[in-house]
Amino acid sequence: MAWDIDSKRNVINPEFRSLSWRLLLSYLGVMMAISATSMIAVYEFFSFSLYQQLDRQLLTLADAAIHSLAEIKEQKINIKEPNYLQLDNDGDLDIPWQNIQQPSQGVEWFDQNRQRIAKAGKVFPLIDLSHYNQTYTVNNQKIRTLTLQVNQEPKVQKKIMGYVRISESTESIEMVLKKLRLGMMLGGILVSGLTAFGGMWLTKQSLKPIERSFEKLKQFTADASHELRNPLAGIRTCVEVMQSHPERIHPADIDKLKAIASGINQMTSLVEDLLLLARTDQPSISISTKWIIIPLHELLEDLVEFLSPKAEQKEVKLNLDIQSEVNLKGDGNQLWRLFLNLIENAIYYTDTGGKVMVSLEKREKWVWVCIKDTGIGISSEHLPLIFDRLWRADQARTRREGGCGLGLAIAQTLAQHHQGEITVTSELGKGSCFMVRFPSLPNP
Repeated sequence: MAWDIDSKRNVINPEFRSLSWRLLLSYLGVMMAISATSMIAVYEFFSFSLYQQLDRQLLTLADAAIHSLAEIKEQKINIKEPNYLQLDNDGDLDIPWQNIQQPSQGVEWFDQNRQRIAKAGKVFPLIDLSHYNQTYTVNNQKIRTLTLQVNQEPKVQKKIMGYVRISESTESIEMVLKKLRLGMMLGGILVSGLTAFGGMWLTKQSLKPIERSFEKLKQFTADASHELRNPLAGIRTCVEVMQSHPERIHPADIDKLKAIASGINQMTSLVEDLLLLARTDQPSISISTKWIIIPLHELLEDLVEFLSPKAEQKEVKLNLDIQSEVNLKGDGNQLWRLFLNLIENAIYYTDTGGKVMVSLEKREKWVWVCIKDTGIGISSEHLPLIFDRLWRADQARTRREGGCGLGLAIAQTLAQHHQGEITVTSELGKGSCFMVRFPSLPNP
């Protein structure tokens, strides 16, 4: 064939790059979740502690103010200023709550009918007395209140004498919490940056032994595949010589030789596939300048003609639809192998009476080759895995004898070798469609 050349090209394997990003993102996600959870827990605990401290202060003030309720009810004292006291005939009225009251607080006394009879301070929310303690928003200001019921002595009578309500603005607490939120936000940004840098370093360090092992495995695969070619070739030659002289073979050994020949062919094919993948995985291979212009339409015509006997043997219609003549720069052997794998798969997995359509067209800056069949199809959960090496679904494994699960992996590798890609759509029981896309050559 005119496009048969010996060329290689550097293909960057994205496996470790994508794995590195997945590890990094997973690490960052976990660390961010832990950091966010910790910050929320600290904030909630700190907020709870501040409000609990405030409630204790209100309770202390309320206990002190309770002792003044009887005198206030008796004399109807109305305290209008926080530090102002009215005097009775006996002199100063002893009010112990006054020494512990804060400027942002308010004290109110109510009778048994819930009518306010006195007040002191600056904070007086217009709310009922139905709650023991509650936080209210009045004029965009949060107010914390504590209401205590005062019973007449002795307590067994349970006669309500009145109520005392203490109110305090939470502005100071909100300012502290605001500063805490700002500090946590700045700290979170710093922690995120440090976590990202640390994650990148940890990811790189964790992948180093894996990369070394993978490189050793690739080298071993290449070396083993190369070394296995010679003994397999010698065994195959001996079997062919024996089969060429059937008169020297005992009739009972004919089937055994056929089985040996079939096994050797499968082993040879597997070794060639592994050797091809090992070579394309080598990052040191540079882009060849000896690539030639390949008439892709002629290559597909020859390939369909080559596979037509297999399709006829299965009674599968193999059709070719070429919209226009298309030229592509690349390696003819690799392109032949790429489309051979795809079309062979389509024929193998299509039942008798089915169809396989191969089409070629050029759209804008891309060349599209479509291999569509009416075969068994691929389930949606298996679609992301079909290009993995040595992977086959159970249904496919029972359908095709002798396959090793490298065909689609080789096809995808060769497509990427030519700056292309393979995408697939499939429906179980109705067939599959493999779309191969290449960048087209500029118009002359």
